[in-house]
Amino acid sequence: MSAHTEDPDAPASTRISLRLWRGILRTALEERTSAVLLVGGGIAIAAIEATRPLVNAALIDEAVANGITPRFWWIAAAWGAMAAGFAIGVATFIRSAGRVSAGLAFRMRERAFARLQELDFGYFDRRPAGWLVSRVTADCGKVSGIAPWVILDAFWATTIVGLSAACMLWLDWRVAAWMLALLPALAAMAAFFQARLLRSSRLVRRSNSRIMAYLGESINGVRTTKSLAREPDADAEFAALAAEMEGHSVRNSFQSAVFVPIVTSASFLGVAIALWRGGLLAGDGAMGPGTLVAFMQYALLFTWPVIDASQRVVDLLSAQAAAERVQSLIDTVPGIRDSPAVAARIARARPAPGEAPDGGRGRIGRVAFEGVSFAYVEGEPVLSGFSLDVRAGETVALVGPTGAGKSTIVNLAARFYEPTAGRILLDGVDMRERPLAWHQGRLGVVQQSPWLRNASLLENIRYGRLDATDEEVRAAAAAVGADAIASAVPEGWDFVVGEAGERLSLGQRQLVSLARAFLKDPDVFILDEATSSVDSETERAIQRAIDRVLRDRISFVIAHRLSTIRRATRIVLVDGGRIVESGTHAELMRARGPYHDLYMEQFVHDRERMVLGGGLTLPE
Repeated sequence: MSAHTEDPDAPASTRISLRLWRGILRTALEERTSAVLLVGGGIAIAAIEATRPLVNAALIDEAVANGITPRFWWIAAAWGAMAAGFAIGVATFIRSAGRVSAGLAFRMRERAFARLQELDFGYFDRRPAGWLVSRVTADCGKVSGIAPWVILDAFWATTIVGLSAACMLWLDWRVAAWMLALLPALAAMAAFFQARLLRSSRLVRRSNSRIMAYLGESINGVRTTKSLAREPDADAEFAALAAEMEGHSVRNSFQSAVFVPIVTSASFLGVAIALWRGGLLAGDGAMGPGTLVAFMQYALLFTWPVIDASQRVVDLLSAQAAAERVQSLIDTVPGIRDSPAVAARIARARPAPGEAPDGGRGRIGRVAFEGVSFAYVEGEPVLSGFSLDVRAGETVALVGPTGAGKSTIVNLAARFYEPTAGRILLDGVDMRERPLAWHQGRLGVVQQSPWLRNASLLENIRYGRLDATDEEVRAAAAAVGADAIASAVPEGWDFVVGEAGERLSLGQRQLVSLARAFLKDPDVFILDEATSSVDSETERAIQRAIDRVLRDRISFVIAHRLSTIRRATRIVLVDGGRIVESGTHAELMRARGPYHDLYMEQFVHDRERMVLGGGLTLPE
């Protein structure tokens, strides 16, 4: 995990959180039929186990006193019925536990993924992808694997301990009192180990998160690692992370290995007590042989739920670290969301998809920044008092040195972030007073390195509007020149582009991204360095597509290429989070100010290439 990233796995409470587990168990119980069968099966087998020693005692006492009689066979038949019921109960709860586990895993992953779709960019800025993947996969699996057995034990152990205690007290309260005296000692031992097991479990899960994050970074950067011959260093870094996890895992396993045997040994003291006290009473004739055998069985039976509960405590403590992270993700409140007033207005109006809930025309015709300031990190402003007014049909090119705030401006316009001061107006209305989904649904964004799905060309373009027909997809592709890609590959529109579009060139990916954005028919187009990494021929193809795409729309363009900037309605030079100059290319060049200097410095090579390659005349 990088040094600048906050540690989302920092240890919190060292005790079992009943509130946390109640919420997770409520989710598990949404699988109602299976949960009822799970609980019912657990109670049924507990009742059978708790009463079976009484039947055994009756069988023994009847055989000793009267031999094999009709009453003996009736008791034996009852014993057989209980055995059959026990088998059915076990089969029922095992099958139901599997369904509850699968249902819980599905719901937790679905809700975690849905929340990830709602969270703002700032959340992802602070957390590695591997950390998030671990939450939705490993942690959800850890929690869903333990929850059904916690539900089962909550009813099975309670029922069997309660009924066993009642039966023992009914048989002979003197022996029962000695055996029940062990419970406080067992509870004290469980409390002693609880904090230690929870702490080591959190450290194991945190190490796993770091390994997942490092793996994600390493796989994505494998080409860079190889090109720099950094394989040995990468191996050493991964080995250090793995060694850290090994140490925490060994400590956790040792604590578990000590805890369970200690509790088991203490529990089996009950057997010795039954032999001692019951033997004395039997020798004095105060207890029959059947009752003595029943107490022996209860002594063993009484230890099973205690042993199982002690192991469940270990599992629960281990899983709590994972449960905390999953639940914290699900409970995370998005930093950018509709205000309560907007949400209430949406609920009342119930607008159709793409329509504004306040009766608006559903199209954005003006975007205005009014005294906007913004900082990714408190105390380190990126924009300060920034103001800009853009109307439909205008293309604003944002230029300036690296770190000037260009990308921040378009990210704010897209409401990927929100201003820390000032406001942004959409047709005169503060964007925070308009629905977030409606606003972002009116955007078309083309990035420098566009993301494509590992799917066909047709499906990648359709991702801009999932209800688009094949004809509409092809028309959008033709409008920006992306249909040439389908003509150039044997599979045509069914050509699978590979993970992140790796089977396409960067220029082809840009065209697919443009077609995808064009299909969406947005009001506001944002192009972030869309032509900065392509060759001249591809740039001209993309530029022709851009000219078609931007027509009659509000457009923000971040670019360094001469061709893109010269076509802009207005060029805005940004430096230090403020507008330094604004105007057309010709106006700014005549002014011979900062834009002129930046232009002459950054674009001289492009100008030379244009003159030598195309014989174009240099602009004044």
